[in-house]
Amino acid sequence: MPRIDLTDLTDPQYAGFLRDYTSLRDVQLRTRREPAEGLFLAESVEVIRRALEAGYVPRSFLVSPHRYAELADDLPTDAPAFVAPAAVVEELTGVDLHRGALGSFVRPVPRTVSEVLAALPPGPARLVVLEDVADATNVGAIIRSVAAFGVDGVIVSPRCADPLYRRSVRVSMGTVLHLPWARATSWPGDLDLLRSSGFTVAALALSDDSVALGSFEAPQRLAFLLGTEGDGLSRRALAASDLVVRIPMDARVDSLNVAAASAVALWETRVLS
Repeated sequence: MPRIDLTDLTDPQYAGFLRDYTSLRDVQLRTRREPAEGLFLAESVEVIRRALEAGYVPRSFLVSPHRYAELADDLPTDAPAFVAPAAVVEELTGVDLHRGALGSFVRPVPRTVSEVLAALPPGPARLVVLEDVADATNVGAIIRSVAAFGVDGVIVSPRCADPLYRRSVRVSMGTVLHLPWARATSWPGDLDLLRSSGFTVAALALSDDSVALGSFEAPQRLAFLLGTEGDGLSRRALAASDLVVRIPMDARVDSLNVAAASAVALWETRVLS
């Protein structure tokens, strides 16, 4: 479809496309709707390009005139590109879209934990496992570190924030679109699947029997387990881990933000060539 200059939000011929972009402020609604309706949103020119490069199928685009000029050569011809001024975009979405570009894409069929494990190469491997990390910004930041330090995949617990939620995708700089990840269906039971594939599950937490990160001899196949903001890992997750690793720090500070902690731990145990 050609460029469509959007001025009338009530035009019924566009209602099905524009519904993808409504109520962006309502996080709970969007996190229910997007998986149910089989879509996810890519925000910013760079993330839209990464989604297209990764082969995701676009449903439509919503962009400012300036961003359309940047993206025009990259956009496929079989998905409508709605071009609208900032005021119209904000009326539709409910947010001030600073980056001026949104793309709605077909959500991929979810992978299972077993599928992620089966796709890993033999030999050294790294995984990150997230238990109930509720903030999409933290999930996106962790995934960006995962990509930066050569981690092979991510497993999220049933109650963890959606890695394909708009804010998570944006903060990850689109790296989540190239990364194998899966949502566990049995928690923490699915950690046994990791062990059956040769992984040692190391919980990142504070405990009397924890090993300091600098003294930790990382095994060839290592899965770091990180917990929710504030409360950290649940007792069940800790009990299901093989050992506990801590990041030594000043006694006046008892913990790091979960995304910062992930970056420190992944840098220390990296296996990049």
